[in-house]
Amino acid sequence: MEFAPIFITLGVLFLAGLAADTLGRRTRVPGVTLLLVIGVLIGSSGLALLPKAAIHWYEPLSIVALTMVAFLLGSSLRRDKVAAHGRAILAVSVAVVLATMVVVAIGLWLIGLPPELAILIGAVATATDPAATQETLREAGGEGDFADTLRGIVAIDDAWGMMVFALAVVAAQAVASAGFDPQLLLVALWEVGGALVLGLVIGLPGAVLTGRLRPGEPTRIEALGLVFLTAGLALWFEVSFLLAGMAAGAVIANLARHHERAFHEIEMVERPFLILFFLLAGASMELDALAAVGWIGLGYITLRILGRLAGGWLGGLFGGLTPVERRWIGPALLPQAGVAVGMALVAAVEMPAVGDILLTLTIGTTVVFELIGPVVTLMAVRAVRKADGGA
Repeated sequence: MEFAPIFITLGVLFLAGLAADTLGRRTRVPGVTLLLVIGVLIGSSGLALLPKAAIHWYEPLSIVALTMVAFLLGSSLRRDKVAAHGRAILAVSVAVVLATMVVVAIGLWLIGLPPELAILIGAVATATDPAATQETLREAGGEGDFADTLRGIVAIDDAWGMMVFALAVVAAQAVASAGFDPQLLLVALWEVGGALVLGLVIGLPGAVLTGRLRPGEPTRIEALGLVFLTAGLALWFEVSFLLAGMAAGAVIANLARHHERAFHEIEMVERPFLILFFLLAGASMELDALAAVGWIGLGYITLRILGRLAGGWLGGLFGGLTPVERRWIGPALLPQAGVAVGMALVAAVEMPAVGDILLTLTIGTTVVFELIGPVVTLMAVRAVRKADGGA
């Protein structure tokens, strides 16, 4: 009998996911946003219909789902696509991260926040949500130059963001007279560099072996084995499983010679994990936190949007994007979720004096960006497609 609530909950959640897909097709609202809204309604901030134990599923499910997304994003960084869009990917990803950091940090400092808190919030603002972006592109039938560029940007901008965050924590500690802590910088560099090394270590043998058991494509068991192995080893070595998955996916997609499309089998199996991930993400959201941040939250939301717009336009200009793509690439990068919350948790531990307001602000505004971000991403894809004549 103790297993009955588990199976009933899973059944209801999957059917809720089906309902969100159906409603999304009829209303043109992204399925990601609908799943998050349903999650909020059934979670603790809504009707509290979910068993408390179900909330504890969120962390392991998010790791699996995000690692799958990471492999798919990494596999989009194939040599042919990088050769075609590499300039734009690099220019936009760097420009968006730097512009977001500068605009948010300086803007919050000018409206009265302590400089160390403004620096930390600016660094947190650089994070994106690769899962929501990838899922929205899938739903929009995201093929073409703009979608390929967007996938490439999402695949690497969190790496830039983590590097900026590591430097920002050190700078914030110095401003607050807490002293310079090189150990913290080394830990952050290990999380990024160690993840890339792990991705290489898994990706090289994976590229040799994948696709040999069945000619043409790797089997589902191969794909899942690589995903779970990457996630587990990343957690064990305390490096970013997101970056490790992207690195492994990029290596395998570029070096494997026994299949035409890497990780096609992951695309076939990731959907149930993503449905549960987004529903439980919504159920975990604390709407009370959004009300608590008040005018600071409104300022953060406005400044982050401005930073995205400015960074996307400047990066697109240097990256050779068309005028329409320059207008929409920044807004398409609005979704923000788990990576930002993770950054805030680390910063709160290192600087407990500002930890409460930083966590409250990040969790509260994440609700907004997770709900409106996929909608704007979908609008961006459709606007660029329309400008290209529906191609």
